[in-house]
Amino acid sequence: MRISSGLTFRSTKGSWIRNFSRQGSSRSVELFVPPSPPLDPEKVRELQRFITLSKKLLVMTGAGISTESGIPDYRSEKVGLYARTDRRPIQHSDFVRSAPIRQQYWARNFVGWPQFSSHQPNPAHWALSNWEKHGKLHWLVTQNVDALHTKAGSQRLTELHGCMHRVLCLNCGEQTSRWVLQERIKVLNPTWSAEAQGLAPDGDVFLSEEQVRSFQVPSCVRCGGPLKPDVVFFGDTVNPNKVDFVHSRVKEADSLLVVGSSLQVYSGYRFILTAREKKLPIAILNIGPTRSDDLACLKLNSRCGELLPLIDPH
Repeated sequence: MRISSGLTFRSTKGSWIRNFSRQGSSRSVELFVPPSPPLDPEKVRELQRFITLSKKLLVMTGAGISTESGIPDYRSEKVGLYARTDRRPIQHSDFVRSAPIRQQYWARNFVGWPQFSSHQPNPAHWALSNWEKHGKLHWLVTQNVDALHTKAGSQRLTELHGCMHRVLCLNCGEQTSRWVLQERIKVLNPTWSAEAQGLAPDGDVFLSEEQVRSFQVPSCVRCGGPLKPDVVFFGDTVNPNKVDFVHSRVKEADSLLVVGSSLQVYSGYRFILTAREKKLPIAILNIGPTRSDDLACLKLNSRCGELLPLIDPH
């Protein structure tokens, strides 16, 4: 299955022109959300009871909450990246050791960034932000790097895998805005042009090797070192201090709700194990099976944006 992203970048007399089609915005949501059964009123009531009884609720979200905002994920059956293509996400070790791989990554990210950064929260993100405002949400942990929870106003938030909106220098640790880097890339590549051949998760797009070959990669303005998005690539590990912080929030909680995650990655799954050790009730809202279905007292196979807004946080 090949998806045309409608993303084009070209430069005319030093002025960059960006074109990405929004015609299929609602269609793209349908492309990336797996099929689910109609809402079951009894399941809605069960989740409502779960939330009502929770006084210190911890919520952990994954890619499945953002597919309804038009961002593809990796693992969803039939519609995730793994099901659609034979492409795999970049590995941390490859990015760090190889300048050509960094060139490929930043060229693709440069083309994909305007559309990726334009995605907006959907009703599920807004519902969780509303729960926080009403004192229902003790803490929110997201495995996503899209900043949609922040855009929705969530503050009691840990971005477990970082955020694409920030860039770090691998040498000196200098942190900059991704938007600032976008402008620097434009200056470095006044005549470069590319058209993406498809969308991938986390702001990535598909480009040919020929398109990437002439792309100029910016370096750190402070020390000249290589730049990396402030995210945890596959094969890397989450900062131990952040892990300890989330473990502490789980231990403070009296219940845990998983939203839109298959929990296949250990970085998130470990907190489910902590919740089990603490004998916390666990509810899971995810289309399709997860790694922890047998640990949950409630499992719901529904769209996050359809179900969560129905829940009264009081």
